[in-house]
Amino acid sequence: MLKLMATSATHAIIGTAGHIDHGKTALIRALTGQETDRLKEERERGISIDLGFAYFALPDGNRAGVIDVPGHERFIRNMLAGAHGIDLVLFTIAADDGVMPQSEEHLDILHLLGTRRGIFVITKSDLADAARIREVRDEIALLAEGTLLEEAPVIAVSSLSGAGMSDLGKEIVRQLDGFEARRATGIFRLPIDRSFVMKGYGVVVTGTAIGAGVRTGQKLRALPGGGEVRVRGVQVHSEPVESAERCQRVALNLSGADRLELGRGFVLADDRLDFTTSRFDAWLELRPAAKRPLKSQSPIRLFIGTAETLGRVTILEDRVAIAPKESALVQIVTNDPICALGGDRFVIRDATNMRTLGGGRVLNPLGRRVRRPLAAYRSHLAVLRDGDGPDAIEALLNLQESLAPVALRIQQLLNAPQATVAAALKDSRFIRLSVGDEEGFTTHAKWEELKRFVLAALEERHRAEPLSSGLEMEAMRTRLPYEISARAFRSVIDRMSRETGVIREDSALRLRTHQVQLGGDAARTSAAIERALAKAEFQPPDLKQIGIDLKLPASALGQLRTIAAAMEREGRLVKIATDLYFAKDAIEAARQRLIDYLSANAEITAADYRDLLGASRKFAIALLDYFDHSGVTIRVGDTRRLRARAG
Repeated sequence: MLKLMATSATHAIIGTAGHIDHGKTALIRALTGQETDRLKEERERGISIDLGFAYFALPDGNRAGVIDVPGHERFIRNMLAGAHGIDLVLFTIAADDGVMPQSEEHLDILHLLGTRRGIFVITKSDLADAARIREVRDEIALLAEGTLLEEAPVIAVSSLSGAGMSDLGKEIVRQLDGFEARRATGIFRLPIDRSFVMKGYGVVVTGTAIGAGVRTGQKLRALPGGGEVRVRGVQVHSEPVESAERCQRVALNLSGADRLELGRGFVLADDRLDFTTSRFDAWLELRPAAKRPLKSQSPIRLFIGTAETLGRVTILEDRVAIAPKESALVQIVTNDPICALGGDRFVIRDATNMRTLGGGRVLNPLGRRVRRPLAAYRSHLAVLRDGDGPDAIEALLNLQESLAPVALRIQQLLNAPQATVAAALKDSRFIRLSVGDEEGFTTHAKWEELKRFVLAALEERHRAEPLSSGLEMEAMRTRLPYEISARAFRSVIDRMSRETGVIREDSALRLRTHQVQLGGDAARTSAAIERALAKAEFQPPDLKQIGIDLKLPASALGQLRTIAAAMEREGRLVKIATDLYFAKDAIEAARQRLIDYLSANAEITAADYRDLLGASRKFAIALLDYFDHSGVTIRVGDTRRLRARAG
């Protein structure tokens, strides 16, 4: 193992990449003294099949995690599961073979995953002369052209003789000196790459921590699925610790995980992160290796974190395909739910998993079903792609189906630090809305659109049903262009009432300018209803019977209900039950007789009240229920008492 000069470094993950039999595992063995081929089959066959793990000891006492990936094309999904967390890649190219097919594919994958630090390592230098080494350097220059690793240094080594290993170790330390770990977003996630049961401990999972740290005793959520677990123990490089940080290889011993069947592809996350997605918007780059254009609606195989799923790509631009070497805004719909946040990198391969096509960056984790024209949708995504701060938040909010997400959800979608989001939300372009017990945020564009929608819906309602008082709030809420809970909608309408001509009366909405006026046929019908109810006094016909008496068709019942409701608002009728109304004078007389009787007697039965009114028991009971609900009486067993005397 190399001994190096002191320096300073932070947590980071070193990974290998390259064609099969190009000396990746031997290189890690020479660098660290550790064996990464852990499977019996790997040792017997002499090739890496799955991910291997080690650590590189830095002079300051820190340890950089090491992930050794398999190079055979058959195990590309295993390579992808490890490559997502690489900060510094050791890209091996054997001196005797030079650049090979998996060299090209692995480099494409690293480029698509945003790996910017790397070292091209010409291995097996003991098998080549200086001229051959120069040829391989030229091949590497052509290979790296146009990728994020175009400027990466090239070092020739021999894992057998040790030639060049000192230079390689120094370059690793140099690149990690002052290395700034991937940003601390405050949202811990651990894409699981291994899961197993250890005797005496239970379920153990491993992965590369991203976003934030994790500690013993912390509650985590398993995604997809949402099951909750608790961290029983934490290990880093096989040593128990109280906590681990982002950009570290972590092993977690979990309690409560037995029933979840966790495995590669799952994510353990901060328990406040409670959503997955099956539709996200992204910036997609197609690599030259794709060979032919990618058409809209093409089936693909998606790799994100350690997860793999089938899906379909929709191009959100005015073209039917993306050519190799081109990029575009797209929406990806997956067959299975995935955990994806803003900025996450992904790779797509063809559906048969034979070829890497491209990859890119998640812009909006919760994509909406969009319809043409797409100009506005695309413009918001372009801001998310290129902007940050209030600009990015405004674009994100305008893309959401929810009217006013809370600050925590905004932070999660952007995958940004809480303090950064909180500071940006103070910008005057955002509107704060009460959404239940919390405060949500929306944009002026969405707020104005919502007001226009509500006003237009009420205008249409008043035109179509001029005798109706308005529209029920729940009926309005279910029509809205944005999602909002019933509880939050009341607060939203109260604010809207202060800014517009919308009036809330109990559970109904109307425009301030709307007045129900019973004229023409409606006025004549209302007079007939009033006469019929007054004549019947305490035994009124219901609306259906009134319609029959007025020789109206059965289809007119709805219109009768509208007219009766309008008369009730005018104070001419009192509704006792569904379709059952009493004349105002009859109700007042029934109320007074009841109060007079109970003033002289402690209680009254339904039979007593029936006799008092000279009505049937049906109407006596309906009236007693009405007076119970209106606060005149209280029911005690089978009798009623005046509420003032109930005590």
